[in-house]
Amino acid sequence: MQVWSELQTLAFAFFVPATVLGLLERAYPAQPDQPLLRPQLPTDLLYFLGQYFLWRALSLSALSEIQLRLDAWLPSLLRARVAAQPLWLQLCEAVLISDLCTYLGHRLQHHSAFLWRFHAVHHSAEHLDWLAAYREHPLDGLYTQIMVNLPVLLLGLRFEPLIALYTFRGLWAIFIHSNVRISLGPLRVLLGSPELHHWHHARDRFHGNYANLSPLWDLLFGTYRCPPKEPDSVGLCEPFPRGYVKQLVWPFLPRGPVDPR
Repeated sequence: MQVWSELQTLAFAFFVPATVLGLLERAYPAQPDQPLLRPQLPTDLLYFLGQYFLWRALSLSALSEIQLRLDAWLPSLLRARVAAQPLWLQLCEAVLISDLCTYLGHRLQHHSAFLWRFHAVHHSAEHLDWLAAYREHPLDGLYTQIMVNLPVLLLGLRFEPLIALYTFRGLWAIFIHSNVRISLGPLRVLLGSPELHHWHHARDRFHGNYANLSPLWDLLFGTYRCPPKEPDSVGLCEPFPRGYVKQLVWPFLPRGPVDPR
């Protein structure tokens, strides 16, 4: 029964966005000439399967271990006071702190030569669509999950009220990678949009738009970029291997993505 449940979850996670976002990508394409069966599609499919069958479980185990160690180290009085707050206040704190930590952590991924070795795997995608969102080195993914969950890990915020937030954040991450260009109007400043994230994937890795959810952090710290068109190309300036296993091994090799500056 457990295997059947996992397969159902996998089918739902694949076919729902493939249908909904696939239709949007056909109706409102950011890159109209991008083929449905684009190059490196099999590689990104392996990333998707790897996330659900292997890396997600390892990431959750690591977060649980980090949580146990922090529970023994952090003062219980602080956590008790946080837990006594109304749920709506805990949710607001989680949204603000999580988004700020994720912004700062993501910006560091682009400016640290060591972290960039792993994050470059995600940016090696030369075509963006909803499936490209899953192209992520497992260690890079764990780093991101730590940043996202810092409010829960450090403050002891209740996780249950945040499930909806994390679910929305994951779905939004898939959406902003999709080959879609739809104007969200004023909401673009609050929630971001594919057009903003496409420019984040431009070949200049320091281009900006580091916010995971709300571009307000980019506006505040001067890293907001929104040119009126799509980038001419996305991906990396430096050579990068093709193939799932080669890309997972690449960050550990003596040579790897280097800082072009």
